[in-house]
Amino acid sequence: MKQLFTALLLCAVAGANAQTHPAEKLVQYVNPIIGTQRMGHTYPGATVPFGMVQLSPETDTLSYELNGKYNPDMYKYCAGYQYDDKTIVGFSHTHFSGTGHSDLGDFLIMPTVGALKLNPGTADKPGSGYRSAFSHRNEVTEANYYKVKLDASNITAEMTTSTRVGFHQYTFPKSDQSHIILDLMAGIYNYPDKNVWTYLKVVNDTLVVGYRQTSGWARTRTLYFAMSFSKPFTQYGYKKYDKREVYGGFWGKFNQTKNFPEIAGRQIRSYFDFKTEEGEKIKIKFALSPVSTHGALNNLRTEIPGWDFDKVKNDGQQQWENELHKIVIQGSKETKENFYTSMYHAMINPTIYMDADGQYEGLDKNVHKADGFTNYTTFSMWDTYRALHPLFNIIEPKRNSDMVQSMLAHFDQSPEHMLPIWSNSGNENWCMSGYHSVTVLADAVVKGNAPFDANKALDACVATARHRDYEGIGSYIDLGYIPDEKSGVSVSSTLEYAFDDWAIAQMAKKLNRNDIYEEFIKRSQNYKNVYDSKSGFMRPKLADGTFRSKFDALSTINEGFIEGNSWNYTLFAPQDPEGLIKLMGGNKRFVGYLDSLFTMNLPDKYFAETEDITRDGIIGNYVHGNEPSHHVAYLYNWTDKPWKTQERIRMILPRMYKPTPDGLGGNDDTGQMSAWYIFSSLGFYPVAPGSDQYSTGSPAVNGAVINLDNGKTFTINVKNQSPKNVYVQKMVLNGKTLDSLFISHADIMNGGEITFYMASKHK
Repeated sequence: MKQLFTALLLCAVAGANAQTHPAEKLVQYVNPIIGTQRMGHTYPGATVPFGMVQLSPETDTLSYELNGKYNPDMYKYCAGYQYDDKTIVGFSHTHFSGTGHSDLGDFLIMPTVGALKLNPGTADKPGSGYRSAFSHRNEVTEANYYKVKLDASNITAEMTTSTRVGFHQYTFPKSDQSHIILDLMAGIYNYPDKNVWTYLKVVNDTLVVGYRQTSGWARTRTLYFAMSFSKPFTQYGYKKYDKREVYGGFWGKFNQTKNFPEIAGRQIRSYFDFKTEEGEKIKIKFALSPVSTHGALNNLRTEIPGWDFDKVKNDGQQQWENELHKIVIQGSKETKENFYTSMYHAMINPTIYMDADGQYEGLDKNVHKADGFTNYTTFSMWDTYRALHPLFNIIEPKRNSDMVQSMLAHFDQSPEHMLPIWSNSGNENWCMSGYHSVTVLADAVVKGNAPFDANKALDACVATARHRDYEGIGSYIDLGYIPDEKSGVSVSSTLEYAFDDWAIAQMAKKLNRNDIYEEFIKRSQNYKNVYDSKSGFMRPKLADGTFRSKFDALSTINEGFIEGNSWNYTLFAPQDPEGLIKLMGGNKRFVGYLDSLFTMNLPDKYFAETEDITRDGIIGNYVHGNEPSHHVAYLYNWTDKPWKTQERIRMILPRMYKPTPDGLGGNDDTGQMSAWYIFSSLGFYPVAPGSDQYSTGSPAVNGAVINLDNGKTFTINVKNQSPKNVYVQKMVLNGKTLDSLFISHADIMNGGEITFYMASKHK
């Protein structure tokens, strides 16, 4: 049986190399609807791997602002789509996947018939505007394909993409009043003043170009487009919703509302009219560019020169097939659906951010050309340094090195001379804490995936970590911790800086930069400075060296932590588990602490005020839906009860990941939640990125083959697998019994196989 499985997997490998995949089609297991409800914040639309265009439906148009304050209902629409909604407003071209804050939602298109309506209407009265009711029964979601019937107009909407172009196909009924609406006002996390300026030019009766500049999460963001129709429109027009202008120049000489070739303003909706026969398809190619309308038009003509919708769909799905075949697993249908949807989510972000000719707008607002690398954006570093980038170092090494070079370009263009914190679209958003780009760079260098100037990368890391006026770094350097008076997240930032410093030290060690190593390995021990031995918790410390007296270890609000409480963050020293165990009183107390984390009850009041976590994302007091705890279950491997790691992992996997719309235990956070699932279901995890070691757990698959870019394969065999057999009795690596709980990066990249022998009782 083993020989047959190996033969089938080798067949899949050969297919991957030939890009034909004669073995099982893996794209069939991708379910983009997973995580679209509640806290998942993913979207079900069409995109290719790491695509700049992410074309998806919007199901409401809430404003970020309500009565001058933040509208908390807006949080549900980080990705624009909510599974529980009954109406669709339109289809826009840019989205974030699984973020806890948002932006984008650019260039919304909606087909309609009948009397023209240029307002979106409301969810309770969709007929008052251009929105439409829809049913999930008439909705199809696949990798790089979305289809839905719009009940109000009896129009079937389909969409697919290339990297930079969204391809729409609308099947109309017979009508002399068919319309395509292009809403340049719509957006995600929108508010009345978010649009800085919008411009649209009609080139001819099938081609429209333009741009929009917004000021949101990305403070200064401009995106250009080119829109091509498969059929000439009969007439067109616009409506401006701007506030009364103090000065508008002399454009009043024209009637700009109808059949006028250009329009500019802050708030514009446009329309294009057609006459359609029953079943007639109107197709639209919509290309994006960060540089110019010329760049968008070149992207359109380069990537989709023709009008063959099915070819573009199939080409994109073949790209997904190639990516998914990088890991071929054995398991149940549910396991495969969870696994390959996780692979899909993990390969949406970061996103390509440059034109087909390599040009992009940089952080300095100048146009640059990526020389020898593909430029990427959407760097949610606080999330993705933990497992997503380590995953890329195994299955996407070329892309990961390009992402590192994109970060180094960011550093070169940064007025603050810092690596990315949370960057998107030529902007630094400064979201979350830590300076975790340094860990991504260190992980690549330590693991030998560094076809770039590694010493220059180290210099950028050091400059970022020495930036004294960024979020308490000066105090951290001087005192060894961030005082409570200086920051509302003083404890978590101290802990995160200490880990990042350790990663810098590992990078320096690899490059024989001993002075840097000594500086940062010392800084990496700063986590100890916020540990209170009396209470047994990490807690806020004042500038005078005393701990703040008022303190609640269970609360996530105003206790010195970001997206977590002290119970979870006290375990955040993945760079030094041995030291942490000693600090907390030794093996017995540490194991008891870990056990309590998973088994205690966290009263609702402690997360009632948080937007991103519900009871579904919590096991005991272990918060899987927020990333600071993602390494925690593996910490038993440094104690005398490593079997508890195996037990916990196999408990977490089915509880936090299900193939349903509410199947994620928290935000996917641009792929980090999914990367945790991928690693953990394979049986190992990068507890400390920046190290070449992986901590073993308990594989949930029945077997797997990792197809490496170097042509080698790493095979994972699982003997006696079952839901009850969660304990590892023995591991054999390349024919030799593994005498530790760790494997190295080289063990994987050199090829070979590991066999897990499973049982229902621990050793």
